[in-house]
Amino acid sequence: MALEMKVPSPGESITEVEIAEWLVNDGDYVEKDQTIAEVDSDKATLELPAEEAGIITLKAEEGDVVLVGGVVCLIDTDVERPADFESKVEEEEPEVVAEATPSPNPAPVVAKVDVKATPVAKEMIAANGINANKIAASGSNGKITKGDIEAYLTGGVDASASNGWGGTRAQEKKKMSMMRRNIAKRLVAVKNETAMLTTFNELDMKPIMDLRKKYKELFRESHGVNLGFMSFFTKAVTEALRLYPSVNGMIDGDYMITHDFADIGIAVSSPKGLLVPVVRNAEKMSLAEIESEIKRLAIKARDGKIDISDMEGGTFTITNGGVFGSMMSTPIINPPQSAILGMHNIIQRPVAIDGKVEIRPMMYLALSYDHRIIDGKESVGFLKTVKEMLENPSSIIFGGKDPEKVLLNL
Repeated sequence: MALEMKVPSPGESITEVEIAEWLVNDGDYVEKDQTIAEVDSDKATLELPAEEAGIITLKAEEGDVVLVGGVVCLIDTDVERPADFESKVEEEEPEVVAEATPSPNPAPVVAKVDVKATPVAKEMIAANGINANKIAASGSNGKITKGDIEAYLTGGVDASASNGWGGTRAQEKKKMSMMRRNIAKRLVAVKNETAMLTTFNELDMKPIMDLRKKYKELFRESHGVNLGFMSFFTKAVTEALRLYPSVNGMIDGDYMITHDFADIGIAVSSPKGLLVPVVRNAEKMSLAEIESEIKRLAIKARDGKIDISDMEGGTFTITNGGVFGSMMSTPIINPPQSAILGMHNIIQRPVAIDGKVEIRPMMYLALSYDHRIIDGKESVGFLKTVKEMLENPSSIIFGGKDPEKVLLNL
């Protein structure tokens, strides 16, 4: 019997996907639950597992756009498993060790590196004797793909062995993923369809850094998670949103929607680019709960396991360009939200404190906002409130004999 495999629905708002890469060849025998393809939606890259075992017949090519519910392949389930077939299902998770092949002219010793790769890429690594730690992985879950190997093999001279990039003057034209194309369209739409402005302020990070240094060990022992800066910023933002509800709002035609909750999008880096998973009801969370949730979402994004539901919604976004060394920027609003807070790197700078010059760890803050819904007074007031709360962390909590310990839930 020929089983028709159809594209499952990744989420309510998604109507089509693009075949990013087939991990099997036409006519291959596949097992049930074996990952046979990676598909791109406009929000994430997803893995497509085989629904049954059998011989596969591909009905779509890499780069094809297929509607949700459309047939992408057939699986002949009447075929018996070949005697020499090696299971691929168990190989999806374990990491493969790939080493450089011996050379008559010994090169510097290269440490063994555990590398994840798709089945086709693994075969290419073995066949070409490639040192896999030199391959930049672009696949989901941090896997090396066939395209990564091809790019490496056509790169010419190894850049690590010379001062050049490769020396071949080769060019490569590669179609952007559906997610990247959608991001591009959304960014252009934001610039064209919103009255976006950015207001700036600077923040003295010393109070938070001192508090973090004082309690970080006790915090980790008590809550099992590290105390980072993002939880402080998220908590200060939720308090400021309560005071300035329009910053937490959005436009719907001729109406303005405000929210009695704060779902905070946290921009995180992933192998597929920047993703924005959402911390739900952050206004109700303690710092430890915020840190735990951010860690959970960041790991899912890094491993390529982020769900569409993790990124849907959101009323306000925080992005931290400082981790990449950015000193100042104007972040772009994440529609349909109306504002985004940009954090930047921490620089030791001379500042005036009580009439004296001191060296302090300073950070520039940027709030980009839609002027159609947020007035200048509100945007400046919001950012000033965030600054004041972070420079006096105990002010985030009202009351308590030891505000610092109350804030940290110790």
